[in-house]
Amino acid sequence: MIFDDLFEQAKKLDPQALGSLHDQLYPVIFKYVSYRLQDDQLCEDITSEVFMRMIDALHNKDHRIKDIRAWAIGVASNLINDHFRQKYRRIDENLEDHADLPDNHSTEGSVDHSLTMGEIRWAVTRLTRDQQHVLALRFSQELSLEETAAIIGKSVNAVKVLQFRALAAMRRQLDERWKKINE
Repeated sequence: MIFDDLFEQAKKLDPQALGSLHDQLYPVIFKYVSYRLQDDQLCEDITSEVFMRMIDALHNKDHRIKDIRAWAIGVASNLINDHFRQKYRRIDENLEDHADLPDNHSTEGSVDHSLTMGEIRWAVTRLTRDQQHVLALRFSQELSLEETAAIIGKSVNAVKVLQFRALAAMRRQLDERWKKINE
């Protein structure tokens, strides 16, 4: 894999290899983070922190990293979980007050799309962290069941069950929400 070849050179702190690794991995990590969070600035901050931690690991000669892509996604997942822990320690805010509102200048199609995406993001926030993690890996990263299982340290069957339950839970939540809206 291209990431692994670049990482071998990056282990030597080769600036060109580090830059190339960053250029190739940044969109992958950002896409994963943005699948789980809605704040672009926070997504950029977390993605950047992943690379800072990679540089720290390289300076500390921590070469036990076998798959740099899996390692980086794992670090991103931990940073996202840390963010949620800190958020829940603060006074809870009503999520519906912060729902994505359509732009008044949007066309009807983009308003529908914005509302649909807002509803999906709302439903995702109500899933367990494991379910969110699996959906982000499977759908934002388009990883196979086997790759997802390797990253999260579970069996392929466990990943299938998590994905199935997550999608079923989202469908139930959205059905209930749309029923309430249409009443």
